[in-house]
Amino acid sequence: MLRRLTFATLLISATPALAQQDEIVVTGHGLDAGLGDEAYDVAVIGRARMTGSASNRLEDILRDVPSFQNFRRSDARSANPTSQGASLRGLGGNASSRALIVLDGVPQSDPFGGWIFWPAYDPRRLSEARIVRGGGSGVDGPGALAGTIELSSAGPADVEGVKAEAAYGSRDSVAAFAAIGGRLGSGYGVVSGAFARGDGFVPVIASQRGAVDRPSPYQQASVSVRGVAPVSDSVELQASGLWFSDERERGTAFTDIAASGTDASLRLVGRGQWRWSALGYVQIRDFYNSFASVNAGRTTVSRSSEQYNVPSTGTGARFEIRPPLGAGFELRIGGDWRRTSGKTKERTNFVSGAATRTRVAGGVNQTLGAFAEASWKSGPLTATAGGRIDRWQIDQGILRENVLASGAVLTNTHFPDRSGWRPTGRAGLAWHPAGAVTLRTAAYLGWRLPTLNELYRPFRVGPDATAANAMLKPERLKGIEAGAEYRPLPNLRLGVTLFTNRLESGIANVTLGMGPGTFPGVGFVGAGGQYSQRQNINAIRARGIELDGALSYGAWTFSAGYSHIDSKVIASGAAAALDGRRPAQTPRDSASATLDWQFMTSARASLTARYVGAQFEDDLGTKTLGDAVTFDAAAAIPIIRGVCLQARAENLGNARVEAGISGAGVVERATPRTFWVGLKLDR
Repeated sequence: MLRRLTFATLLISATPALAQQDEIVVTGHGLDAGLGDEAYDVAVIGRARMTGSASNRLEDILRDVPSFQNFRRSDARSANPTSQGASLRGLGGNASSRALIVLDGVPQSDPFGGWIFWPAYDPRRLSEARIVRGGGSGVDGPGALAGTIELSSAGPADVEGVKAEAAYGSRDSVAAFAAIGGRLGSGYGVVSGAFARGDGFVPVIASQRGAVDRPSPYQQASVSVRGVAPVSDSVELQASGLWFSDERERGTAFTDIAASGTDASLRLVGRGQWRWSALGYVQIRDFYNSFASVNAGRTTVSRSSEQYNVPSTGTGARFEIRPPLGAGFELRIGGDWRRTSGKTKERTNFVSGAATRTRVAGGVNQTLGAFAEASWKSGPLTATAGGRIDRWQIDQGILRENVLASGAVLTNTHFPDRSGWRPTGRAGLAWHPAGAVTLRTAAYLGWRLPTLNELYRPFRVGPDATAANAMLKPERLKGIEAGAEYRPLPNLRLGVTLFTNRLESGIANVTLGMGPGTFPGVGFVGAGGQYSQRQNINAIRARGIELDGALSYGAWTFSAGYSHIDSKVIASGAAAALDGRRPAQTPRDSASATLDWQFMTSARASLTARYVGAQFEDDLGTKTLGDAVTFDAAAAIPIIRGVCLQARAENLGNARVEAGISGAGVVERATPRTFWVGLKLDR
């Protein structure tokens, strides 16, 4: 992987040689947002927030948008990465993301499992996050069931000079970031690195801990290189490379986790009379994940399974062109292709600390799509409509299990290849009946292909076991929304959106039985354990309201948001017990508010309050994670030119944020109170 990163670095270093004229200005960004985006519910988190949060964690910053959630409430310091799928608008989920996340146009979900390795994306490398709530963003590719989160790398003004941060925190935690960037001919380049480690906290709540429970340490690092150079007076080349490493433990022996990845991408952006962009990328991932079994008294622990190698690769390309049609008209035409491949290689069925079986499961998924979207703006009215057509393929699926000692074959299944077509689209209207008011409405269709993990890999968490399902169908979404925005003053904005979504063929872990017993696809499940299988349920219906607003006054800025979502499962057959229930891991209410004060350029302070409502841990609603209110604070005080003293606090009130409940009723919590103090250099 270091060789790949070195190659990417050399490639990026060479791009300034393409520059033709010194006066050319490059941006490093993609094409501007589409003319029709005014009709959709869009939230933007800017550069100031990216560089000034209490945690310096992207997954935490995105919670400024209340309907955003990971599958688990824990952040990427203590959660299992396989529980870090992102979603919006109460659609529920599992490990896989139901929101499409792209960085400079490149999809960021793991090629094998669809989750997000959040430590790879240091927010200080970003200029903004643009969250389009609502499905069917056909111009960005398939997968946008719940919405699209567009991440953009920092531009030339943000990366100029030397920037560095170092902080020490609770539980012997250390965090550091450094970047150097500047002009290279007519372009620019930037190299940055991030590192974080800590002894971690004990995930199990104090009243339930036993002799086996211990802190959950983590160590995470990433290096990013990026270069931008002009090819002509209207075309620029953007080259990016990323390497990351992520190591964690989940609070007992035999729960260590390790992940690494290398990404590279090239993008050409044309800003002439014909605006266009062309992108190609590759993602390489490797993953290790060990699981433990703890006895009822929490006095002994043993390994229960081990994913000793999960290699996966994602490759893809995207092209878009916007021909000149005159003022007030815009046409976006293009296509995209993505191929994901991977296998999980595991040791299973441990007896007396030794594996007795091996498992290999995986395959190849592929999508090829074309899209077109037309928008028109005349006076107070903006109209937009677009569609896409995708060809999907699920190929080379296998599940092979062997007896470790003898090599005897227990299972050797080659699943049939499948393919199909999926049309989707979206349309919207925005109307300005008065200068301060905007009314909008939109309707959309979206879809998502099952991940390789969902299709082929059975898994266990403690005493519970879940079987895979190689015949899962793609998920489909239908949705409509209506909203209004009121801007009576340049520094005041209020917004409201009503929506209803219907996710059909939603993939869920459906409980089918209780141990003790032997079940298909997983084998024996002990007493107290649940047996589940991934299945397509009839639908999840989510209806809700989103409120947000912002007010600026001098050095002060106040922003807030609230979402109330009524989600309900519609199910029959084997999943009939879920009918009418709220999906697991889906709160009804969530809210966030931040008060920010900035004096001059370097003195700054902020206070953030967040609320997350109660949610069910399991699909049957037998275990409930309580609601929680947390407060975060951050301050930066200049001490000499270009140097600030920083102080930060996460979960200032040390609220108990419940992140999970095992089948045996053991409760895990998310990050407790954490203090940080450090220095920041910006020159």
